[in-house]
Amino acid sequence: MQCYDCIMSPRSELLREVMLTTGTTQSELSRTSGVHQPSISQFLSGKVDLSDDQLDRLLACMGYQLEVIRRPVEPSLTRSERRSWRLHRHLSSHLNRITLQDWLPTIESNLKHLRERVTGQPHQRNLDRWTTLVTDHDVPALHRVLTGLDRGSIEMREVTPMSGILTTEERLRILAAT
Repeated sequence: MQCYDCIMSPRSELLREVMLTTGTTQSELSRTSGVHQPSISQFLSGKVDLSDDQLDRLLACMGYQLEVIRRPVEPSLTRSERRSWRLHRHLSSHLNRITLQDWLPTIESNLKHLRERVTGQPHQRNLDRWTTLVTDHDVPALHRVLTGLDRGSIEMREVTPMSGILTTEERLRILAAT
């Protein structure tokens, strides 16, 4: 089996490919691995996702190992999402416990204003999350939201309480660089 194609395949496809290559049936894999056959069927159909550890365990029962290749990938962001990320990344570079204390009046005022104007999900839920992070003074989690490229962080920044913290000059300089 060539593993070049495995890099981009979902885990269920990798499992299916090795089962076909080795001639292993679901029943045989179940007996060998101790994983119930209905679970294997769900893994193969994609109804239940496999973790890397689960897949490696199943592959080992067929004489294979999982090789995970990690590489940086530039995310596909809209222009607006990228600009927002750049502004928030700049804020993150200044965020610490002391600056958070300094920023609190602005953040709390923004949260109050946003709550009066924003409706619907996920925005309400994201405002609740911002409120919790700020109230708990959770600086590490705030850094993750300010710089995160996952969908949750991007959506959180759509209802950011951080407006007014950067000076106009800083904001324009950052946006000019995008």
